[in-house]
Amino acid sequence: MNVFTPEIDRKPSKEEAAKALEVLRSFAEKALDYEIDALDPGIAALRDGGVPYPDLSRVYPTAFRADEAYRETLPDLQNGPSSLIKGENRLIQHVGISNFRLPIHYRTRDHGELTLETSVTGTVSLEADKKGINMSRIMRSFYAHAEKTFSFEVIEAALDDYKSDLESFDARIMMRLSFPVRRDSLRSGLSGYQYYDIALELVELDGVRRKILHLDYVYSSTCPCSLELSEHARRTRGQLATPHSQRSVARVSAVLANEGDCLWFEDLIGLCRKAVPTETQVMVKREDEQAFAELNAANPIFVEDAARLFAEQLQADPRIGDFRVLASHQESLHSHDAVSVLTEGTTFADDSLDPKLFSTLFHVG
Repeated sequence: MNVFTPEIDRKPSKEEAAKALEVLRSFAEKALDYEIDALDPGIAALRDGGVPYPDLSRVYPTAFRADEAYRETLPDLQNGPSSLIKGENRLIQHVGISNFRLPIHYRTRDHGELTLETSVTGTVSLEADKKGINMSRIMRSFYAHAEKTFSFEVIEAALDDYKSDLESFDARIMMRLSFPVRRDSLRSGLSGYQYYDIALELVELDGVRRKILHLDYVYSSTCPCSLELSEHARRTRGQLATPHSQRSVARVSAVLANEGDCLWFEDLIGLCRKAVPTETQVMVKREDEQAFAELNAANPIFVEDAARLFAEQLQADPRIGDFRVLASHQESLHSHDAVSVLTEGTTFADDSLDPKLFSTLFHVG
């Protein structure tokens, strides 16, 4: 059914149009450009000295160059007044960019050098009364140091630069990479590359800086209870049985001590391999598979054991301060996983855990 509304459909009178025009002119004189653009860019023509909205070119101007004078005319909303802030005017602890990637040079413990794709996250604090930050400055600051071989001193210099550029108090840089190490098989003499997910984190909070190294270590865990039950079936009933074991992941996070020798990536990996030697294998022939079964039988562990074994190695290394161990045994017996969290010191002592924390420990091919 059609509904006819005379008040809406009738033509406004000249007097009504004049009053509406007066309101629009007042709005055009007082409103900011982005407010006008959001309503109708043509309203700008109602300003004093305004011109009719132009017929815009739809051809990309390849010859145009933005000189300094032109750049000075460009709007910069993120550096605008606090009146532009939307929502609660308060401090934001972290704001920045995540997962910009570039090749970074890394030294190895044996004095070699690798160039690896690295994902970088950079954030700063944003004070109340500041609208926002120019996020490209974080990338520009980091790129200024990207050609140098990695060290924490290099990323400290990058952090100093973008703290200064963005006039922030607190800041953070995280670099994620996959670090290759050649590993020998257990018995066949073959070898292949094991890749370790590593993250480097530099955090400055209230003037205090912490350097943190994160490592995901992937291993096999054989259930001690299942091993004993299998042996019981064999011994008492002559029944062949196999214990359950599963791919497991520990995320080890270590705050580096301010003094002392360098903790190389290979060093932290070595601590994990010493704590739990059943690391998953790269190259495997039949004799290696048999050896791995024997290695697992010699090192059965619950998830509680894993956390404490890793902690034992971390605690004993003077290059490491606070640390955290997250362990996930991705059960082949159960429909759920067995997990544990062990922390040392205040850095990682959170009362609350990210609801998705343990789901990030799955490593897929």
